[in-house]
This record gives sequence, C-alpha cells and structure tokens, in this order.
Amino acid sequence: MIKARTAKFQIGQIVRHRVFSFRGVIFDIDPEFNNTEEWWLSIPEEVRPDKDQPFYHLLAENSESEYVAYVSEQNLLPDDSGEPIRHSQVAEIFVKDKSGGYRPRNPSLN
Repeated sequence: MIKARTAKFQIGQIVRHRVFSFRGVIFDIDPEFNNTEEWWLSIPEEVRPDKDQPFYHLLAENSESEYVAYVSEQNLLPDDSGEPIRHSQVAEIFVKDKSGGYRPRNPSLN
C-alpha cells in the first residue's frame, strides 16, 4: 500500500532552496517525482533526493537570472523575507493579494 503524502507547501507560496541561493513561487505540485530519469540521474548521488516525496515547480530567481525550477520538498524552506518575486511570468499565473501573497489568477490551478 502506497502512503499518500500531503504537500508541506502550497501553490502561491514563496520558498527558498535549503542549499542553493535561489527562491521562487510555487506554481504546481507533483505528489511524487514526475520528471525524466535523465534529470534525476543528473543530480549527484550523494545529494539526490528520494522520489517518493512532493516535488514543486517554481518560478525561480537568483541574483543573476530567472528560470523554472523543479525541487524536492526536502530541499525547500519557507521564504519569510517579504520580498516580491521578480520573475517575468509571475503576472501571467498569479495576482497579488492584499497581504502581498500570490494567489492563482486561474482558481482551477491545483
């Protein structure tokens, strides 16, 4: 029997990577790994995450660029900086609420 895991983070939440210096806003969640085997094997074995955990799609940014990232739950922490995400695609997917958070522009996103 497969144990269902509940995602720790939610769509619209700003998170940061536990090791690498980037942050982003979550726009999709996979309940478990759902990328290519090639992608997974490209991660050095000593830091390769388990596949049986939620993985998050982020509109990510670091000091030099903006990109889309796919990150395991074990490598994410909440970002409580209060800084907005500057990624150019944020406005396509999200609207900012009164508290400065992000909520999906299309409520059917999950």
